[in-house]
Amino acid sequence: MQTRNPYAAPRTNVARRDSAEDHGEIKLFSAEGRIGRVRYIGYGVGYSLLFALVIGLAGGVSSVVSPAVGLVVAGIGYLALLVVQVLLTIQRSHDMNVTGWLWLISFIPLAGLIFVLVPGTRGENNYGKQPPPNTTGAVVLACILPIVMIVGIVAAVAIPAYQDYAERAAASSHQTQG
Repeated sequence: MQTRNPYAAPRTNVARRDSAEDHGEIKLFSAEGRIGRVRYIGYGVGYSLLFALVIGLAGGVSSVVSPAVGLVVAGIGYLALLVVQVLLTIQRSHDMNVTGWLWLISFIPLAGLIFVLVPGTRGENNYGKQPPPNTTGAVVLACILPIVMIVGIVAAVAIPAYQDYAERAAASSHQTQG
């Protein structure tokens, strides 16, 4: 009879859960696959900034030729950005194990927050393997969004307050001179 020591360390074949085989690949310009919350935010912000820069430059250069051409170039660029955002949102829906048609709720005010707040399913689901761990670049891009929001709010408050201060200072200096 073989007796086993109840205080011995357990023995088992343990494989790493985060090996490359356990994760799906990231397909940025496809409606297939899954994408996590951080990548969804990071890539969305990154592509928005990149497309805004390209659209601004292309629209500005082409508006020298004709304002109508600049408007058409900017419109095409905006449509391209919209397509990329829809593809990212479909992949995010897949990560939550729901159909990609859920992206349509983005048209409802504040309902699009579901893609940021609801976590994805762990492990493999109906739409593929779990997305790989986030890279540093995706995390940095995702951190840009709150910074931009905070700077925007501060600017929305500070600029009108400074303009009011400058007008009062100018009026005050005119009264003392007159």
